[in-house]
Amino acid sequence: MLIDPYPLARPWLMVMEPEVAHALSIRGLKTGLVRNPSKYDDPILATDVLGIRFANPIGSAAGFDKDGEVPNAVFGLGFGFAEVGTVTPRPQAGNPKPRIFRLPTERGVINRLGFNSGGMAAVSRNLKRKKATRPVGINVGANRDSTDRIADYVVCIQELGPHADYLAVNISSPNTPGLRALQSRDALQELIARVLAARDGLERRPPLLVKVAPDLTERDVTDIADIALTSGLDGLIVGNTTVSRPDGLLGESATEDGGLSGRPLFALSTRILADFFAATGGKIPLIGTGGISSGTDAYAKIRAGASLIQLYTALFYEGPGLVPRMKRELAHLLRRDGFGSVAEAVGTAGR
Repeated sequence: MLIDPYPLARPWLMVMEPEVAHALSIRGLKTGLVRNPSKYDDPILATDVLGIRFANPIGSAAGFDKDGEVPNAVFGLGFGFAEVGTVTPRPQAGNPKPRIFRLPTERGVINRLGFNSGGMAAVSRNLKRKKATRPVGINVGANRDSTDRIADYVVCIQELGPHADYLAVNISSPNTPGLRALQSRDALQELIARVLAARDGLERRPPLLVKVAPDLTERDVTDIADIALTSGLDGLIVGNTTVSRPDGLLGESATEDGGLSGRPLFALSTRILADFFAATGGKIPLIGTGGISSGTDAYAKIRAGASLIQLYTALFYEGPGLVPRMKRELAHLLRRDGFGSVAEAVGTAGR
């Protein structure tokens, strides 16, 4: 029987600088030291989304495996899919350190990483070597100093599209100045037209999604939903980290600049997800992310309108045993409420 070393390692990881702890986790995945013995997927969790078969709807969010170094090891933790990135055309270091701050009382994190990336050529090489065994999405972004950010998305799609089961265009990070302006109606229309043209020029055309922020107005949601429905976009990822700060955050790091993730984001991101499901009428798939740390949270996202869900911050606190627990809880909740599949439960909270 394999023994999960995380409970012993966790106190040491929590006192390390967060990026050092994350680097050690990636190294552990590479060497096989960080793993979970249970890869079992209950048949009720299997789902077809974006023309892709997923053994379960729980994915690792962008940010965990930025450069596509360990996709198969991520699947060994029980995930049904993985999203690599955010990947920029050229390598860049991101913002100055320190740039990740724990909020342990709230199980949250504030980051201002700024798209630190090994660049698209490195990610392409990694994914060629790894030959992923489950679906891999690739999340693409723009270099900080780019004079034509849409062109950056286009070149990433052209380079990385052949290795992707789906592509995610990240225009919602709060840590690259001006990036979120691409969510405005006119800018978004131009962006989607150009990235879809790039995707359509590939020999194999992976589904293309846009990742949006949770910090959107009602008008923003309406505009984005309308563009998504009329442009031919395949889906949306809702949402990214938030620049808002809920009342009651504790600790000296609570006032740091950057995007807030983890448990404090759950209510806001789930509300915006439900708004997008209503605005799109459930006509395109939504991937729900933000604050998920249990099967109950995953179920709430699905019932709010998510066909798939993603997490990252909870792994920071819970370790490699998290996903198998979530899968057991989610399967139980689906059966308890009379659903025969994940797809049957999508969007049912609003009915």
